[in-house]
Parts: sequence; C-alpha cells; structure tokens
Amino acid sequence: MQFQRATKKTPVTLLAASIGLALQMAALSALAQDASTTNKSTAPAEAVTNTSAQGQQATDLDTVVVTGFRGSLERALDIKRSETGVVDAIVAEDIADFPDLNLAESLQRIPGVSIARDAGEGRQISVRGLGPDFTRVRINGMEALTTTGGTDSSGGANRGRGFDFNVFASELFNSIKVRKTASADIEEGSLGATVDLQTARPFDYDGFTFVTGAQMGYNDLAGDLDPRATMLISDTWFDNKFGALMSVAYTKRRLIEEGHSTVRWDNGTSSGGFSGTPSVENAAVFHPRIPRYGVLEHEQERLGVTASLQFDPSASTHMGLDLMYADLDANRTENFLEGISFSRTGTGKPQTVVVDSAVDAHGNMVYGLFNNVDVRSEARYDELETKFTQWNFYADHSITDDFKVNAEFGQAKSEFENPIQTTITLDRNNAQGYSYDYRGDNRLPIIHNGFDVNDPSQWGFISGTSEIRLRPQFAENTIDSGQLGFTWALNDAFSLKGGGQFKQYTFESREERRANELTIPALPAGSTLADFTRQMSLEDINAGAGNDSTWLIPDIDAFNRAFGIYSDSGMFAVSDQVPGVLGNNRSVTERDQGFFIQGDFNTQIGSMPFSGNVGVRQVNTSQASTGYATVGGTPRLTTVKRSYDDTLPSFNLVADVTPDFLIRLAGAKVMARPGLGNLTPGVTVSVSGGNKVVTGGNPDLEPFRAKTFDLSFEWYFTEEALLSLGLFYKDIDTFVQTSREIRPYNTSGLPDSLLAGTTALPTDDFQFNIPLNTPGGDLQGAELSYQQPFTFLPGFWSDFGVQLNYTYVDSKIQYMTAAGANSLRTDLVGLSKNAYNATLYYEGDKFSARVSAAYRDQFLTTVPGRNNNDVEGTAETLTIDMSASYKINDQFELTLEGLNLTDEFQDQWVDSIGDRASVYHHTGRQYFLGARYKF
Repeated sequence: MQFQRATKKTPVTLLAASIGLALQMAALSALAQDASTTNKSTAPAEAVTNTSAQGQQATDLDTVVVTGFRGSLERALDIKRSETGVVDAIVAEDIADFPDLNLAESLQRIPGVSIARDAGEGRQISVRGLGPDFTRVRINGMEALTTTGGTDSSGGANRGRGFDFNVFASELFNSIKVRKTASADIEEGSLGATVDLQTARPFDYDGFTFVTGAQMGYNDLAGDLDPRATMLISDTWFDNKFGALMSVAYTKRRLIEEGHSTVRWDNGTSSGGFSGTPSVENAAVFHPRIPRYGVLEHEQERLGVTASLQFDPSASTHMGLDLMYADLDANRTENFLEGISFSRTGTGKPQTVVVDSAVDAHGNMVYGLFNNVDVRSEARYDELETKFTQWNFYADHSITDDFKVNAEFGQAKSEFENPIQTTITLDRNNAQGYSYDYRGDNRLPIIHNGFDVNDPSQWGFISGTSEIRLRPQFAENTIDSGQLGFTWALNDAFSLKGGGQFKQYTFESREERRANELTIPALPAGSTLADFTRQMSLEDINAGAGNDSTWLIPDIDAFNRAFGIYSDSGMFAVSDQVPGVLGNNRSVTERDQGFFIQGDFNTQIGSMPFSGNVGVRQVNTSQASTGYATVGGTPRLTTVKRSYDDTLPSFNLVADVTPDFLIRLAGAKVMARPGLGNLTPGVTVSVSGGNKVVTGGNPDLEPFRAKTFDLSFEWYFTEEALLSLGLFYKDIDTFVQTSREIRPYNTSGLPDSLLAGTTALPTDDFQFNIPLNTPGGDLQGAELSYQQPFTFLPGFWSDFGVQLNYTYVDSKIQYMTAAGANSLRTDLVGLSKNAYNATLYYEGDKFSARVSAAYRDQFLTTVPGRNNNDVEGTAETLTIDMSASYKINDQFELTLEGLNLTDEFQDQWVDSIGDRASVYHHTGRQYFLGARYKF
C-alpha cells in the first residue's frame, strides 16, 4: 500500500540528471571566471595572486567588508565551502536576527531540516526525512541531550534520544553546523546528521565587548505581553592570552492553544458499541472516538546562562573551559469538553442510541444525533521543569610543528521533572440529544452536548466514574565523555588523525500514581459543584450556532484546598509501585568505546585541486537495561545486558573543478542506537479515560544501521552567492519499528492485576505497542539551494537579496505486523517528501528587513495506523515570519519581529483516504518589539 504515489527516482536517475546539470554549471562557472578577469576590479580571495606589496595594498583598498545579515550569510558560505564533508551553517547574525524563538526555528532555514512544534514553537528537528532520534546534537563539541514534557498530541514527555531544542534561547549560541555526512573523527550515533551548537567564547571578539537587548512580545490569541532579554559581556587580558565571557538570555511567555481533537476515529468493529440508524451498523463506518473542543493554557519561563574561559599560555598550547546552564520552567492546563462514550469498547456503552446520522463517501460518519451519551469535562494541570547543565574542558598542544595532541572531557546532564500532573473529571451520564456535525467544516465541527454545560447542577462528581489522576513523572539523562587524539602532518599534502573516546550515558525514568484513580471523596457538607468549578471558553473559534464554546471545568485549586490532593497520604498517596505504571520506572546505561584513524589529504589530479579524508571508526556498545518484566504473572525488576560492535568506514572527497565550482562525494557506514523506551524489558499499562495502551520493550533490539552516499555540486558563481545541488541515498539495513495493534487485554498473557485502580476490564480492547527489528529500506533525495545578494541591480534594489532551498526525500520502508508478517511498505515516519524555505531580505545602511517562509509537506506519524485506520499523519504547514530593524547609530538598534503571521494550525489526521481529523489546534500570531545596544 502506498501512502503517497509519486514517480520513483532511483539513485541512478538522480545521478544521471545531476551530471548533466553539473556539466552545465561547470561551463557557466568557467565563463564567469573568464569574465571576472576582465570585468571585475576585485577577484575572489582564492583567485588573487600576490605578486608584490603594491598589489597586496591595492587589493586591501578594494576589499569591501560585508556586515549584518549579508555578512553572516557570507561567513556561513565560507564555512560550507571550506569543509570537506557536506555541511551547512548558521552564524551569529543569522540566529540573533532571524525571527525565531529558539534554535529549532533557526535550523529550519537549512536545506533538509524540518521541525515539529509544541506550544507554538519548534521542539525537535528532522534532517533529510530522518526524525529526531536519528540526529545527534553536540554542544561545544560534546554530545548532549535535553528532554522536556509536551502535550500528548506533540509526543508527551520525551523519554527518547531526540533533542528538545525549546530548552534553549537562540541568543546563547553564535554558530550552528549541520554535518550531513559522516567522517571517522566524528562520533557515531547518527543516521541523519550531527548538529554542532557553539556558544560564544572570548577570543571570538576583539577585546571588551558588551551587547544587550530587550523585547516585549504580544500574542494575538493570548492577549498578554511577554518580556524577553539578552546580555553578553566579554573581555581579554595579558596580550590576548586570557579571556572570559558570560551571556544570559531570559524569556517569559504565556500562550493559549485551542481547537478540536478526536483522539482518532474508529469503526463499529471495536468501539462505539451503539445501535440505531442502519448507516452505522456497517462495520466500515468510522466515528470520532472522543469528539471534543479544548483550551490549553501555557506559561513558560526560560533562562539560559553560558560562561567561557580561554587561556593560551604559549603559541603552541591552547585550552579552555565552557559552562552552560539552562532552565525551562512551565505550567500547563488542558481543558476539554468531550463525548467519552464513543471510545468505550465491549460492554462499556452499548446503550448509546443513534437517532440520526450522515456518512460521507469515505465512510466517515460526519453527522450524528445521539441519546444516552456520557459527556465529560476534563481539566489537567502540569508543572514541568527541565534543568540542563554542562561543563567541558578542552586543550591542545603542539609537541612539534608537525605533531599535535588534543584532549576533551566533560559532563552534560538534563533533569526533567513533572512533579504535578493532575487530571480531574466531571461527568454527565446518559445525556439526551447529543450531536456533532462535520458537514460544514471537517476540522471544526459543531458540537452540542444536549444539556446546559454551564450549569453546575447538570454535572456530577460520580464515584466509580469520575477520576482524580495524580501522575508525577521524572526523567534524567547524563552523558560523561572524554577523548584523546592526535594530528600528525606527514607532509604538506597528507596528515594523519587518530584517537579514542569513552562515553557513559545513563538514562533514568520514573513515574508515580495513585493506587486507585476512581476513588474520590464526597464533597464537603454544604458545598456544591459550583464551589469546585470555573468557566472555560474558546477564544477565537466559533464553529457555528449551537456549538458549546463555553463550559464548566473542574477547578483543581479548589479541589486541592478542600481535600489536600497533593498531601501524598491516604487516598491521595502516590507510589512508583502501582502495577500499571511499573513499566515507566526503568533505566538504561550505555558504555561506548570508540577508536578511529583518519587520513586527510590535499593534492591535485592534473591541474584540479583534490582534497578529502578516508578513515574508519571502531566502536563497542555495552548496554544494561533495567525494568519490570512480568515473570510467571508477577512483575519483577529485571536487568538485561548486551553488547555489540560496529566497524564504520567513511570517506569524503572534494574536487575543485574550477576555483568556484566544487563537486563533493561521500560514503559511509553509520549506526544509531535503538530508542530508550524500546530497550526496557517490561511493559507499561496506561488507562486515561477511553485511551487504553500497553507499551512493551525489547532490550535485545539491534541498532539502526545504514550505508549512506552523497554527491553534491556547488557553484559559487559570484561573491556571497551559491547555486548548489545535493543528492543523497541511504540504504537502511536494519530498522526498529513500533508495531501497534488493537486487541482485548486478556489475549496478552499479562496479569489482570496491572489493571487495578483503573476503569478498564480484562475484556476491553487495548492498543499494544511492541518494538521489533524490521528489514528497513532505502531513502533517497535531493537538495537544491540558491542564495545571492542583488548587487547587480541599480539603486536601492541592490540592497535586496534572496535565500532559497528545496528538499525532496523519498523512502520505502517495510513495516511489519506484531506477528512479524509484512505489513505496509511506505514512507518513513516523520518524512516530508517536499520541503522548502525562502527568505527575501533588504539590507540598507540604516534599515534592514526580511520575510521568511518555511514549508513542510505532510508526513506520517504512525504506521500501521490504529483503530482500523491505515496510517496516521500530520498535514502540511506553511509558516511565515518577518523581521525588521533600524539602526539609530552604530551602537543602538530598534527591532520588530513577527512569527507565524498566518496563524498556521497544527493539523493531525488519521487514514490516508478518510482524512479524519485527529488534532486541529492553533496558537495565534506572535510579535516582538525591542532594542539592542552594543558597546
């Protein structure tokens, strides 16, 4: 089955097309080179021949120093051009000036990089169709991992290997490199890319430097003012032998997220159990499982601090210490008004009666009028905090002019805490005249609940039905690493690198729960639900007349004041030994030992300069996975150990066909370790209302392994300009897939005791998530980039410029069923076939402005889909941002930024044919007005 049908482009087809383009580009480059010798007063730096001091002086006088946004683009091109592998970069002004909340938003400007958002800002990235678990991130040269807690629709708490970029403000960094090809001297662990984040260091600046900025933000949906501030101070002493730097970034923001969701759609074969009009008796008819509207309130404070010391005691010795601290503190409420009946299975709610209905051509019940519907008002409150700390010491020493040694060691730690995750529900059973209607808008239906949802007397706090869920959870990631290496220049054309690295990675996850979430207290004498509720309203959505857009929700603070629900005693005691939560109490310890040898060369073939590297990396991975496995029907804490070895050869070659036209070729074997949640030996049983899930693990999973090949053509056809084509192919030998299937709990062999304290019965249908190794498949694609300032135009038009890139990715992965049989062969999850970024900028002496567009095609999130849907995915997005600045003088500058100017909705769906709405939320437009001062 194909999710998207397109003409297959094999590596051979892409290669043939690219060779033709390469020959044309080379010819044009040669013509441009010839023209430059007669028409240009200043040649590119590579083409200048210094025949005399007078000639050098003339060249210096003609040189124009490009600053601002254009200057940052030029420096990024210099980095790309000088690297041996395929690398894209962003330098300081890119990040400081782009209209971006964080690093993920900045990274999406790079070809092949797409982002996923949570709470209106970028959280994780995918590179060339490979998701966040396949991308390694290094901060100041050392691997790091940050985790946060998101909404359920954006992945929930991160217990995987994916890096959450929303922990950091972008102002903390002065450069980013995305390394898309592997080399032996770069640590293993990536199938997609290695992202290098670099904070500022004192030797980056000339003497004393002080920069500060402040902004006030406004979100048109939340209606609040949000402050944002940055500061950097740096200086050097003792003839630039010692330097110190500190930077601080602070952001506070309040955000409203609202919209419609369904928690997927299902048909009559496994849920809904209702009777009525003939149209719904057909098992092919799908209905929303939990039709609902929701309002999510986000409050965030983000603080980041960096410090750096550099010391060069002599010309042959360099050393430094980098320190980093980041704190993301957030509160979030999720408030829903939902029809809960439709998600109940078996004997859960068979008495729901369909009075009237309408079904579209794809089998979607787009309208229904029902009796005997159970309606729920649900409020969830989370307190979340991520603290990230890192230190790393680095040094290098030249023993001779030809032999240098280097060392680096440090620690990175991410501590995620969700000490309060509380959900309280109010219920109204057997509501009459409940209806939903998608006929006018298949994303924002009209929902009427059949009673006055703003009347406290119409609601109940019902024993055995209503719930108080307390689910604190925690995750900690620690990486300790050290490495030693050497570089030996054997002659001017060849140098040898080698070294070893030891890394210990520790992951710990813990969750606590109440023993019985259905045990609720009686309301105090003399009180009513009016004392324990508050009103919630949709801010900017009016789906039509009859829609219940305002309703009562539980007031969690009032419940806490009356009952002390956070006392951790009596009926509100929480424990990590509650049977259903044992699977989330787990840990993984990895010890990785790697050694590499690499030769770097620089030579000529005929008159053509040729450079590159060839090397091999040998790595041993030792894993110990600890969790609760079910043995003889009883959960027992179990540790499973294993180790495996990988030999990873690689090469990167660059040919300078002309001084301005480069061809790159690269190949490597690469590996990425399995997801952390997949390595646990136990299972987790989760019951949240109508959502019933069993998640299992497999500590013996093989890692992801692949062979990769890259071919790229880069034409630097004039100053500050680039036209390039990059082709890539990945043969994924082994893949880890999560198989999802719906079946009764009592068919699993798990003990019924794991359901204690929940509303679930052993006969209920559960979703079973089971990881398994699959054969994998191939992935291929192309990246096309163009950037140029319009200096060839007359007058003020010469101050304009453009930066464009387009990425195409195609994959064919063989997915399996839980029994190991072949299922779908379709796209890799997280892969968008088409993506582009476009920036049009104006860079004047005083005024600068730019507008940026980032497009990402639809992508799959779950294969095979759940609840009898073929697949699940997220729709395409087009995000428009802008930025403008005005320089009062050389020190003082005013700024204006606008984010998500079209108020793009997050649109998640199920089924490639039915296109059934799963989540449709928006967060509004964000504006910032501010000022910068530099001394």
